Amino acid sequence: MIENEVYDLLIIGSGPAGMGAAVYAVRAGLKAAVVDRSPVSGGQVQSTYEVDNYLGLPGLSGGDLSDRFREHADRLGVLFITADVQGIGSDDGQQAKYTVHTDKADLRTKAVILATGASHSLLGVPGEKELAGMGVSYCATCDGAFYRKSTVAVVGGGDVAVEDAVFLAGICEKVYLIHRRDQLRAADSLQKKLFSHENVEVFWDSEVKEILGGEMVEGINIYNNKNGEQSRLDVEGVFIAVGIVPDTEVFRGLVEMDEKGYIIADETCVTSEKGIFAAGDIRKKPMRQIITAVADGANAVHSAQ
Repeated sequence: MIENEVYDLLIIGSGPAGMGAAVYAVRAGLKAAVVDRSPVSGGQVQSTYEVDNYLGLPGLSGGDLSDRFREHADRLGVLFITADVQGIGSDDGQQAKYTVHTDKADLRTKAVILATGASHSLLGVPGEKELAGMGVSYCATCDGAFYRKSTVAVVGGGDVAVEDAVFLAGICEKVYLIHRRDQLRAADSLQKKLFSHENVEVFWDSEVKEILGGEMVEGINIYNNKNGEQSRLDVEGVFIAVGIVPDTEVFRGLVEMDEKGYIIADETCVTSEKGIFAAGDIRKKPMRQIITAVADGANAVHSAQ
């Protein structure tokens, strides 16, 4: 970080959207940098067990795909700055339009792409926070190995939940999938994989009401929202995959957002604030996938130019 240096573009976040933006920015000849609090690029993809739908690169783990993204950016000479962004304000200088405030220094720039991604949603039930890291997890590929030959529960019904259940079925003795509806939202290909495992049992129309345990998880109380029955399942691990929330809190008041905190921007990635662009999972849109995040990064750079 050089004091008073002015960038053409600062990209906040180094997930697929940020990395896609970085590659397009450098190729466009822009003086750009990627700012992320983590030195490891990839975002949520980093903890994905397998990515089988990214064009041309089937069957890679999320970690491997993230590494390839970073290697591509490094080969082009993308500048990465490890710092925690704490806010964005106007710049009083003639060259720069914005000042990005970080825990290490203030960075001056003409334009900003917000690509901070999203984080896991919480269930919000008793025992969840108390037992986090002691049997409650939000990443099966990160923590699944600790539960080899154990009985675990996965909560959710989308792609991530089913991917987690499939992964855990390969190493655990028993996997319960708890879903509040009577059908899954996951892709058909994932559902076929799930139902091919004999050690997976699905609890339909059911919700977790409490996670039980002292020093470690010991079980869960579930409630059937159709017949009103309550029951307990003895499990040693609970993997929660019930959605994501955008990491946009630090940008509140800067750009227009919806009630959930997603930034309002169309395919051009243009926000309500001129010179600020939103790419990836933080943007309000119908589909959030790796391929759409990378595309957002490219579109955001085009708009910034």
